[in-house]
This record gives sequence, structure tokens and C-alpha cells, in this order.
Amino acid sequence: MTDAAAPPATGPLADLRVIEMGTLIAGPFCGQILGDFGAEVIKIEDPRVGDPMRQWGRSLPKGQSPWWPVIGRNKKSVGLDLRTPEGQAIARQLIASSDVVIENFRPGAMEKWGLSYESLAAENPKLIMARVSGFGQTGPYSQRAGYGLIGEAMGGLRYVTGEPDRPPARAGISIGDSLAAMHAVMGITMALHARERTGRGQVIDAALFESVLAVMENLVTEYDLTGYIRERSGSILPGIAPSNAYPCAGGDMILIGGNGDTVFARLAEAMGRPDLKTDPKFVSHAARGQNQAELDAIIADWTGGQKLDDLLALLEAKGVPASRVFRAPDMLEDPQYRAREAIVELPHPVFGKVKMQNAFPKLSATPGQVRWPGPALGQHTDEVLQSVLGLSAERVAELREKGVV
Repeated sequence: MTDAAAPPATGPLADLRVIEMGTLIAGPFCGQILGDFGAEVIKIEDPRVGDPMRQWGRSLPKGQSPWWPVIGRNKKSVGLDLRTPEGQAIARQLIASSDVVIENFRPGAMEKWGLSYESLAAENPKLIMARVSGFGQTGPYSQRAGYGLIGEAMGGLRYVTGEPDRPPARAGISIGDSLAAMHAVMGITMALHARERTGRGQVIDAALFESVLAVMENLVTEYDLTGYIRERSGSILPGIAPSNAYPCAGGDMILIGGNGDTVFARLAEAMGRPDLKTDPKFVSHAARGQNQAELDAIIADWTGGQKLDDLLALLEAKGVPASRVFRAPDMLEDPQYRAREAIVELPHPVFGKVKMQNAFPKLSATPGQVRWPGPALGQHTDEVLQSVLGLSAERVAELREKGVV
């Protein structure tokens, strides 16, 4: 399936043109979100190898990455060698007719190619440039290489993730990159709003480490005021109880959140232990936090002799938050996922069909939409260069012969 057969863009950003000039996750995920909500996202890629995400993944079914259909979705792929003067000139022309440009190269790369914001904005004053990098565009670390794991470490997330008696763990996904992309999207939408008043664009400087730091709650403030350094605590949050993963019969696990006073009272009733509600060790939020390990042991002893599905039904009936630990198969079978259309299925030219997460969040009047999966490398080069820049087919063929596109 190509985008020509896909539904037209109808989201809130359908009047925007975005040039994506980045690779891997942080910049491209930013473009993915904008594309999900209707923006025309023109992705510029090296015409020889493309974005490395085309080959990333634990496995490559049919020789292709299962990651690319997701992060490349709703985008048009244009092959363009930015290391050539002609490629840089074409990029400049595309940006001149666009609203937003996204880049996640090491600071200075755009300037080296003659594509600094100052020079681009001189031709297109309304241009918004989102610059995503490990450490930001300024400061003594700005020129360092910075992947997501480095941002997670510097932003404080890695230190508090994992079991207390083991080295720091990772989240299992590239959360630092994704947080930076989301902050870049927030910056873009804020800049678009400001542009309505001023008529001018601006630069969004989204650093990986700061994007992680932004979600670290009161970690810095608590240390500043009390000297306390938050440590790794495994599957719990110290002082918040009960809120943990508990064993079930058959080797399953159940997550239970019963730390509120009224919720804990309902959990105690469900357990057949109404005495826990009035026990001085568990009678209040503070008391339960102080006796967290003992309370978790009591709950684990109760859950360990019961089947997961039986526990879920009982706790739902009692109004106690609980869940299985979802994996991909659970997501595909779950009625809430189906009712919300949280997973969509799209035609794919190689895989036949491919399932992936939908566009979030849901907007009531102008919702996002996954219109097509990640395109083939350079699939839209001719279309974009001819329709946007007015180049002739002969000129595009000449550029292709030179290796520029």
C-alpha cells in the first residue's frame, strides 16, 4: 500500500508541512507524532542507505525491520545527499516552503551544511526548527555524542531504575529518545501558537538529558531540602503501599494498587482480612508505608494461592485497581484495546498486513490517524521534487544519475 491509496490527512496539523532531517528515534518519533495528526512529513534520507531504523530490530522478517513501519508511518521518503552542494540547495528550497524542520544531528552539522537556522529563517521567517540532541545546543557537553541511554543516565532515570542490590537497569524501551521527541513536539506546538501572534518562528532546543530530568518528579527538590537521594527500589515506591507486583498460582503475576485509605479498606475486605483495616500498622497511608515489606508479604501470601483471572475478577468487583502484566499477545486480545482501537492493522507491501499502536491522544473533533506504514526508501522523491519544487522529470533523473537523490 502506498500513501496514494491512503485516506487524506484530516488531523489538526493537516495544513502543515514538516521536513524531517534526522535518523534513529528521537527526531523521527517527533516526526511520527506530527504525521499522525495530519502534518505532511517529508523525510529526507541518505539515498543509498536510508535511516538505520530500516534495519533495526531483534529480527528482520522478510528482510525488513518491524520497527520501520511504525516510526516511518505517515511520512514521505525523499532520498537526498545532504553532503553535496546540490543536495543542500534542494533541502534549502524544501525548507523554504515548509513550516517546521526537525533535526537530531550533533550540534553544528546543520551549520556545516549551510543550513543554519539564521540562514533558513532569512528566507522563511515563519520557520520553526526543532533541534533534538543529547545535551542541547549550548554548554560544555554540547559537542559530545549522546544517545538515549546517556540522557537517561544524566537525567537521573537510570540510577533509580532496577533492584536495589543490582546495577541500574533500563526501561526496556528507548524512553530517553521518546521523551525528547515528545518534548520537541510540545515545543513545536507552542511555537506554532506563538507564531500566530508574532508571525515569526523560533528554535526548539530539546536535550535528551533535560527531557528525562523533566519527568523526575521531586528528585532534585527532595535532595535540596532534606539531603535524601532516591535509590533503586525494584517494583515498589518506598512508602507507597500496597503498590506492587504479587505472585499468583501457576507462575503469573498481578499488579495491585491499594495505597489509598478507602481502596485499601476494599482490598482488605476482598482478602477476607477486615482486621487489616484497623491494624495500627496498616490503618493509614503513613503506617502502611512504614510497614511496607510486612504488608506486601501478607498480600503475596494471599495472591499466591489463587489464579490470576479469579483475582482480577474479584478485585474488579471490589473496586481495587489491579492488572495483569501485559505483553503484546495480551494487548491484541484485550477488549479495552479493541473498544478503543488502540491497535490498528494496515496493508503492507511486503508483510501483507502489519499491526501497530494507533495515534494518541484521542481528539474528539480532529483525531489523528495512521494512514500508511513506513514507506520504501526514496518512494516519494519524484513526487515531492516535482510537485513542491517544480522540478522536471528530466532534472530529477539528472540528479539521480549524480547520486544526489
